[in-house]
Amino acid sequence: MHQRTTIAAALTAALALSTTVFAAPVTTEGTATGRHGDLTVAVTFDGGKIRKIDIVKESENPILAGKVYTEMRDAMVAANSVEVDAVTGATLTSNALRSAVAAASEKAGVKLAAAPVVVARKARVPENLVYDVVVIGAGGAGFAAAVSAHDAGAKVVMLEKMPTVGGNSLISGAEYAAADNWVQRKLGITNDSVELHFQDTMKGGDNLGDPAVVRTMVEGALPTARWLVDTIGVEFQEDNVFHFGGHSVKRSLIPKGATGAEFITKFMAAVEKRSIPIYTDTKATELVKDASGRVVGVKATLEGKDYTFEANRGVIIATGGFAANVEMRTEANPFYGAGFKTTNSPAAMGDGIRMGVAAGGVAVNMDQIQTYPMCDPVSGAIELIDDARFEGAILINQEGKRFVEELERRDVMSKAILEQTGKYCYALFNEAVEKRSHAITHHQDEVEVFTKTGILKTGKTLDEVAAAFDIPVENLKATVARVNEAAKTGKDPDFNYRGKFSDLSTGPYWIYRGVPSVHHTMGGLKIDTKAHVLDKNGKPVPGLWAAGEVTGSTHGSNRLGSNAYTDIMVFGRIAGEEAAKAEPVK
Repeated sequence: MHQRTTIAAALTAALALSTTVFAAPVTTEGTATGRHGDLTVAVTFDGGKIRKIDIVKESENPILAGKVYTEMRDAMVAANSVEVDAVTGATLTSNALRSAVAAASEKAGVKLAAAPVVVARKARVPENLVYDVVVIGAGGAGFAAAVSAHDAGAKVVMLEKMPTVGGNSLISGAEYAAADNWVQRKLGITNDSVELHFQDTMKGGDNLGDPAVVRTMVEGALPTARWLVDTIGVEFQEDNVFHFGGHSVKRSLIPKGATGAEFITKFMAAVEKRSIPIYTDTKATELVKDASGRVVGVKATLEGKDYTFEANRGVIIATGGFAANVEMRTEANPFYGAGFKTTNSPAAMGDGIRMGVAAGGVAVNMDQIQTYPMCDPVSGAIELIDDARFEGAILINQEGKRFVEELERRDVMSKAILEQTGKYCYALFNEAVEKRSHAITHHQDEVEVFTKTGILKTGKTLDEVAAAFDIPVENLKATVARVNEAAKTGKDPDFNYRGKFSDLSTGPYWIYRGVPSVHHTMGGLKIDTKAHVLDKNGKPVPGLWAAGEVTGSTHGSNRLGSNAYTDIMVFGRIAGEEAAKAEPVK
């Protein structure tokens, strides 16, 4: 009897072991919230290990998420763990993938490795180190410079310290200011001119911008917009232009999809077509100068190894500003220190400014730092649904009252918001405004996330939206009544609204909370109209050009909305052309 029991127990144990080892693979799903909505994965487990991770649903930025869905996913499978390195610059998407895979493993009853795991990757080695033009930075300015330099006959390479390309240019709304553009003419807007754009930009920056540089930008805006369409393939909306604060008229072209993904995707295709190499995860550390003082190369690190990329004609710095560098912000202007989040990519650390100054360039307007008035209180990122403000959404405080003109300069609006209860405000609009702005239609990913986090609420009546954020409903109704009257008369006696209000009498309504967040650093390397970096005597540093937010000569004290993309494209294009035609190193 005892023997029979022992045999039976052994058989039972063997059967259990067999089931554990040879059980059929199981697939479960897990979901987590990323930057732009829910991310759902289907994870296949076999023998207690991850065998495959499939992305079932996602709405993340395809460029930023690329390495999350490839390298990071593969690392999870190899390590049987979610504790692998996140992709820098795509933290929210990386965390969402981790959480979704962890949720799937919990459903499957599989315990993953808990300790952080480093998965070895095959080392990458640059194929070539000698070029005509080296471009530091693969954002909008860098892409424009690289394509222009190539098309002018130069052999070009791009160096990008982040794992992905695009920088701030990718995550912005990417509207592009150009006076007397084709969409304006189509819409019957005939009261714009290059001169008016110049005056608006100078006035908006309190006349601290270099007039010659500003004039170059506004004169080059429309030809460069055409170049973007004809050469790069960028598509703009043909039925609307935006009216950003500080501009006298509606003049800002809107890219397809209303984000920078339209530009960066098309630039990536253009660069691939031209076989221009891009080295990501490659941090430029120093500019190399020869005995004569000319910049002739770039020192950079890639996967722990040092390389020197030679530049026979010149180097273009297109690394962006320093909005993500709290220490540098505090040094430049203590008011904008640790108390603010930023809308910027984590790449915006001011590296290019420091390298340019070390090579003999001079920095100007460093204390001029701009906040964007309506940003996500949780992440600090710009609220793209704020497009509604350009078409009639009103700003109200916790008391339900307007307190500033909605199309004022960004610095004026931000200051006004910080003076309100709680240092935040709300934007309110209805379907009439949505039909003009398409803010909700274009940014459904934000709608999903902001609804979950409680930043965005909807309601059929003013009573409902007031209750959603505990706003005094009578104050709100009185404010809306004054706006409705202004919509009828075309005159705003309270704040002289320069746009066109819509009647807000009927819903449905949307209301969202926003706070100011550091958005743009106007200071940077001093350049001339040819994008040369200038020294303390106003002379060009030989072999060195710069374009985009790394420069400080254009926007003065305050950048007008949509002038950034104009700036980076116009001067990126100029820098590329100028560097390509420079005399080669002898």
